[in-house]
Amino acid sequence: MSAGVSANRLELLQVADALAREKAIDREIVLEAMEEAIQRAAKSRYGAEHEIRAQIDRKTGETRLFRVMEVVEEVEDPAREISLEEARERKSDAKVGDFVADPLPPVEFGRIAAQSAKQVILQKVRDAERERQYEEYKDRVGEVITGVVKRVEYGNVILDLGRAEAIMRRDQVIPREHFHMGDRVRAIIYDVRREARGPQIFMSRTKPEFMAELFRQEVPEVYDGIVEIKAVARDPGSRAKIAVISRDASIDPVGACVGMRGSRVQAVVNELHGEKIDIIPWQEDPASFIVNALAPAEVAKVVLDEDRRRVEVVVPDEQLSLAIGRRGQNVRLASQLTGWMIDILTEEEESERRQKEFREQTEGFIRDLDVDETLAQLLVVEGFSDVEEVAYVEPEELLGIEGFDEDLVAELQRRAAEALERRREARREEAKAAGVEEALLDLPGMDPRWALKLAEAGVKTLEDFAGFAVDELISDRDAPLKGVDLDAADAEAMIMEARRRLGWIPAEEPEVEEPQAEEAAGAPAAEQSGEALPGIDDAGSEPTAAAGDGENAQPAIEKPNDEQVAAGAADAS
Repeated sequence: MSAGVSANRLELLQVADALAREKAIDREIVLEAMEEAIQRAAKSRYGAEHEIRAQIDRKTGETRLFRVMEVVEEVEDPAREISLEEARERKSDAKVGDFVADPLPPVEFGRIAAQSAKQVILQKVRDAERERQYEEYKDRVGEVITGVVKRVEYGNVILDLGRAEAIMRRDQVIPREHFHMGDRVRAIIYDVRREARGPQIFMSRTKPEFMAELFRQEVPEVYDGIVEIKAVARDPGSRAKIAVISRDASIDPVGACVGMRGSRVQAVVNELHGEKIDIIPWQEDPASFIVNALAPAEVAKVVLDEDRRRVEVVVPDEQLSLAIGRRGQNVRLASQLTGWMIDILTEEEESERRQKEFREQTEGFIRDLDVDETLAQLLVVEGFSDVEEVAYVEPEELLGIEGFDEDLVAELQRRAAEALERRREARREEAKAAGVEEALLDLPGMDPRWALKLAEAGVKTLEDFAGFAVDELISDRDAPLKGVDLDAADAEAMIMEARRRLGWIPAEEPEVEEPQAEEAAGAPAAEQSGEALPGIDDAGSEPTAAAGDGENAQPAIEKPNDEQVAAGAADAS
């Protein structure tokens, strides 16, 4: 474009058509870019203060330049505005707000102007090309496609997809995999982003979804939806586990994926450069699924903790190394596949741990409930592990234990409640020692254990606590009370109460009901008489008895005989 605007008109349209075809973009975008380039060149010739427009005739290629001015009552910017009187001299029906266009002579492009115009056109074309790539590939995320290696930069592989360019970052390349320019590579599109600079299409060969798509291409039953891939876990380049289930009872999902003499799975293995693949049947029952996932190791017992999604797997001593795998690979992949945290124990370790837990729980009951060893062991055998469970369990459940009567149950629960209160006070003192102020400890609903967690996070005053939002307190990644037994509604209530106590928000006035006539007349009677209410001492609290204080000592608990606990205690130990 070193010639003037009045140069070969047909050639201008031919250039626009060729560029549009080459970049696979709309011809109109190229022509608009050319018009903008001509406008910039004209502004450098006639002055940037003018509003100059260029038009290229889409049929003839003729280019025209105009200076555009707005019709106003009073002119403030002579370069861009024209008075109504002067405008009506040119156009009789002109009115305020209209625009008047004055034709300008064509400009000749010098070297600098031509270079500037070229940059404008190229930038517009690049932007249009990037937008076209984004629109074309944004809905193809999860699709496996083939690209040709264009270049390798610092371990990142740039792929030519034909009408677009993609990048496969170093961490998305299978370890020990090397590519050279011109190599054909299959990978999955895992992200497409609208970026101003750099690549927009991101591909991977290490994602679990890539393996699933390879099986979908190699196994007709998977492609047709008869066999479903439920989960995939990979250690790229080394080992993988894939869980499958069949929607047709007559089709074996594992056999369908393996193929005749392993032909189907071998095709996937070859694509992944020898990555070993374990194909296992998916089970709805978590315990059965976990046992399958740990194959080829044999499992003796599985203990699930559904609240924490944690599982304890017991294996024979000789199966331990096989269950864990090299550098923990087998158990790690099984955990990823099932979504459960898996702890591996040998039968000997599990027996020792159970004996240790039995001793610790027994000692805890002896200490906190002031009972003898036989009764403490009986509670452990019946499934109780802490005094908190004894304190809050329904009495009927304790009465179901052979040898327990109502008096014994009531006394056990009373002692358990006292032990919990002592424990709470000890934790409260520990929180105070950590710097937590009493106002925060006295907040309704505040557990001293939570106060200690808050202190570890630097939250020690009521004001610190009141500044939290609910998510910041219990849900966010670094929330100080994340994982505790506190739901959002209770957390919000505690935060609002803290703000009320600090005066940040108005206190709620409780509704006061008018006393009934009979209550108003009879209520003061006991107070005026000065008599203590039954079961309450003068201080208004129930009398308590301490162990070893003679007449005030705790009543003795009659222990069940040895035969009642012998069998259970022997099993647990």
